[in-house]
Amino acid sequence: MKQSILLALSILYVSITVAQTSSDSTTKPLQINGTIGLTNNGISIIPTFSLNAPATLFNFSIRKNRLSFDPDIRLALDGRKGGMLFWFRYKFIQQKKFNLSAGIHPAYNFALRTITESGKTWQITQARRFIAYEIAPSFVLSKHLSVGPYLLRGMGLQKDGPISTVFLAFNTNISNLALGSHVRFSWTPQFYYLYLDKKEGFYMANILRLSHTKSPFSLQSVMNKEFTSTISGSKNFAWNIILNYSFGHQYIRK
Repeated sequence: MKQSILLALSILYVSITVAQTSSDSTTKPLQINGTIGLTNNGISIIPTFSLNAPATLFNFSIRKNRLSFDPDIRLALDGRKGGMLFWFRYKFIQQKKFNLSAGIHPAYNFALRTITESGKTWQITQARRFIAYEIAPSFVLSKHLSVGPYLLRGMGLQKDGPISTVFLAFNTNISNLALGSHVRFSWTPQFYYLYLDKKEGFYMANILRLSHTKSPFSLQSVMNKEFTSTISGSKNFAWNIILNYSFGHQYIRK
């Protein structure tokens, strides 16, 4: 556990150090963009897990050169269940045919817990703390197609919850296919393996997105299918529909 946390902190330190010494630090704009979404079922960054309830989604990114800060917030409408991830990411390699990024995040997971005290029983929202790192290489095969593995390693910081998580996926990104003059379609099939405290499972997820070049709104769906699993809470099939609103701006120092 200590070695994993030290590795995650080392990734963050290297990311910030390299970003601060980057030779093109004054030539590129500060980019701020993100999406706000509303869905019938909040599905996690690891699609095995979902809130099983309507949720709001907030993804925000502040990027300067190769370093970015990317909060990822998913909360049930009553605010009692969900999660908050605060990503720090760095793009180590940016080429026409190959990209490599890495990141680290502290996170909070909110879940309902039933407690009994003095003969009375009620539900509370319990916050659990996590830290994780990711490694994401990507091979660009064409203008609309890229593939690559993805590794997410998470560590729980308390004993009454998940302690060790390994999420290993292979992604195929098919993006911005034209369906007419302004309608665009993207599809990301994802085969993945999940290890959670000595239990494991194999899955396939599909992320579908339909957008319009002249509208900030888009439709997205996540579908997750279990092949085999011993993980508690894993479902044979889960899905959602998301209505997203996208925004973005660039700032250049004069």
